[in-house]
Amino acid sequence: MAASIFAAVPRAPPVAVFKLTADFREDGDSRKVNLGVGAYRTDEGQPWVLPVVKKVEQLIANDNSLNHEYLPILGLPEFRANASRIALGDDSPAIKENRMGSVQSLGGTGALRIGAEFLRRWYNGNNNTATPVYVSAPSWENHNSVFMDAGFKDIRTYHYWDAARRGLDLQGLLNDMENAPESSIFVLHACAHNPTGTDPSPEQWKQIAAVMKRRSLFPFFDSAYQGFASGSLDKDAWAVRYFVSEGFELFCAQSFSKNFGLYNERVGNLTVVGKDADNVQRVLSQMEKIVRTTWSNPPSQGARIVATTLSSPQLFEEWKGNVKTMADRVLLMRSELRSRLEALGTPGTWNHITEQIGMFSFTGLNPKQVEYMIKEKHIYLLASGRINMCGLTTKNVDYVAKSIHEAVTKIQ
Repeated sequence: MAASIFAAVPRAPPVAVFKLTADFREDGDSRKVNLGVGAYRTDEGQPWVLPVVKKVEQLIANDNSLNHEYLPILGLPEFRANASRIALGDDSPAIKENRMGSVQSLGGTGALRIGAEFLRRWYNGNNNTATPVYVSAPSWENHNSVFMDAGFKDIRTYHYWDAARRGLDLQGLLNDMENAPESSIFVLHACAHNPTGTDPSPEQWKQIAAVMKRRSLFPFFDSAYQGFASGSLDKDAWAVRYFVSEGFELFCAQSFSKNFGLYNERVGNLTVVGKDADNVQRVLSQMEKIVRTTWSNPPSQGARIVATTLSSPQLFEEWKGNVKTMADRVLLMRSELRSRLEALGTPGTWNHITEQIGMFSFTGLNPKQVEYMIKEKHIYLLASGRINMCGLTTKNVDYVAKSIHEAVTKIQ
């Protein structure tokens, strides 16, 4: 029998965070804790369907005017408009001057990919694969892969995390921007930086924007956690809105996985801000061609849920309350974990746990300490030391804190 034509295909390594979840499921220890995968969990450790989402799903199910016809290639118009509105703000100059547009996408990853594909084809000249793309060190692993797979050849990192101080390396970041070639693309986390949970302050964002404007650098924001980070939609969108007010042309990829709990509906949006309406429409015309050969038309259910919620004042207020419920639980778990580590006298400083924001915390644990946590304590976290704060509950936080204390004390 002839060998398979696929015989030379190597097996790709598993995606780390999903491999971690699979290992967790197979673990029979009753003490096990999953601090890996980036999804919200209740204090009972269960997934949460937002009450407002349940309500809107019923409204959609009972609406006899709806059908399953194709959506437009660029997506559901009311979803696109409302998604961009919460990113840019009701009083955004880009909205008032009609110099913004958007594309519904398959989650935040899809928004990044459509943006990256467009930039590779059309940014700063036709089919420019040599433009440097800068990604923070560290960053969400998909950022590098998305731009690489879109065809960019020069993916670089910029300083972000100061391991010694367990905080933002602002000077290193600014230096890298000063030294970057003009027109370089910078991938920026709008809020709740993944994996560190460390964000620039408004004053620091102003410094970043000033350098980027002077050096003609292109901002590509990834906004995966708006509202989820601080509990405030406006606070979490501050950086994006400031850059728009400063006259930047930019892209902003949005995800509604976390703040609507719509993980498996893959609801995303790519907001485009340009100099004028004509520029934006030409950009969207090219993005339409990219979408047509990628997924052709987006799915409707998740987009309808978001659009219905955001366009109704009453549902919108209810949703903001649901989001604040999630954000407040994360903030509580940060406070509880820090207080327990400090009460135990765990070596090192732990103020960064409460100074960081959003779903993730960069604990500072090294790979050997992480290995100890997994093998000896059955607590699953990424090798980088990143933990999902939603995996902590009032029932397991003591065990997790004592385990971290043991790992730090026993293993250097």
